[in-house]
Amino acid sequence: MIVGAVSDIGLRRENNQDSMFTSTEGDFPLFIVADGMGGHKAGDIASRMAVEGIVKYLKNNQDRINSEENIKILIREAVEYVNTEIYLESFEVPEYLGMGTTITLAYIYNSKVFVCHVGDSRAYLVINKKIKQITEDHTLVNELIKNGSITPAEAINHPQKNLITRAIGTSCDIEMDFYTINIRKDDVFILCSDGLSNMVGEDSILDVVSNNLNKNMNEICNSLVELAKENGGKDNITVIGIKFDDEVLK
Repeated sequence: MIVGAVSDIGLRRENNQDSMFTSTEGDFPLFIVADGMGGHKAGDIASRMAVEGIVKYLKNNQDRINSEENIKILIREAVEYVNTEIYLESFEVPEYLGMGTTITLAYIYNSKVFVCHVGDSRAYLVINKKIKQITEDHTLVNELIKNGSITPAEAINHPQKNLITRAIGTSCDIEMDFYTINIRKDDVFILCSDGLSNMVGEDSILDVVSNNLNKNMNEICNSLVELAKENGGKDNITVIGIKFDDEVLK
């Protein structure tokens, strides 16, 4: 497994409200992107609490990660745990009221990627020079597209483009999506905040990945971040790239 990861403030923001985690342990292959929302500091707090809380919860229960079903159960427990922690924290400090964060995480087990998703950060799979968006955006604009109110073309510059319909920490209850993806050698898995996906289209992401597979994943992630900045860099940009090799597929 070859991993790269980059988080950049972008060109318009005063601080970086994205958080991420990339595992350095082969027996704990967890990867997370979180994009915070709230006031000047609140987004930072929410995304960091979510990432650190999920990592801690799963590490403390690592002995239970022994089946596909248990992985899903543990991830759900971890997300519910951090949702409650962030929600309660938001009432402790006036500046934190209403804070929240997206979460898109991946755990690799038995030649599969288990994805949990809340919000509008994304997961993509690049396979055989094709790209597929794995997650579905939890946004008002995506709901409008689904019910036929607007077209995908109209969504690009919609005034409520950034309004998300699900987030960690904004309610005592949380609904999350799960996906299970079979992986093969040389597949590339991408996790990113919307600072990338809003600035760089799928075809361009595919071109960068497919045309640079001879480079390391950090270079590919850096190239994606730089392209997002060339296209405006309106938000924080976080990208994690994972290329699967024979080792992870054993």
